[in-house]
Amino acid sequence: MGPTYAVYILRCSDGSYYTGMTSDLGLRLAEHEQGLDIRAYTFSRRPVVLVWSESFASHDEAFRCERQLKGWRRVKKEALIRGEVGSLPSLARSSTVR
Repeated sequence: MGPTYAVYILRCSDGSYYTGMTSDLGLRLAEHEQGLDIRAYTFSRRPVVLVWSESFASHDEAFRCERQLKGWRRVKKEALIRGEVGSLPSLARSSTVR
């Protein structure tokens, strides 16, 4: 069996969320905490807390999931984090302008 990939959401110290993808979740979390890149979104928002993650068998599946989550509004990400998967369709952006 090949490597697995994880998509994850971090809650930053300022209350914002960061969504990412990695092949080594433990290592990636440590990198976020250590603040290795001053230009990284999480650098000035440490400490960060892992609030959600899911594993995928392929890079492509994980990449698609990450892209999808990055397009979600905060309220939808928070429903996912709480495990309220059934409410996700109702939280999708409306295609009509109000």
